[in-house]
Amino acid sequence: MFDHAIALSRSAMMTTGIILGPILIAALVVGLLVGIFQATTQIQELTLSFMPKLIVVGIMLYLAGPWFLRLLVTFTQNDLSTFWHVAYLP
Repeated sequence: MFDHAIALSRSAMMTTGIILGPILIAALVVGLLVGIFQATTQIQELTLSFMPKLIVVGIMLYLAGPWFLRLLVTFTQNDLSTFWHVAYLP
């Protein structure tokens, strides 16, 4: 029972990492580039750092959204098929 719960938790964490990894890396790279741009030009506009990250995250969700959705559906199907092994109490 605990082996199934641990495997399910591990699968959930891996799925979360696979989905959020590309989005967070893209936001990190854009934030770093905007930060370098702000440091070199001495422009301290708050929306200049926020808007490009928001746009890049939106583009990432638009482009990779179907793949993320397929991954989540596969995880959910596997989760529900093995749920009774975890929930079974002798």
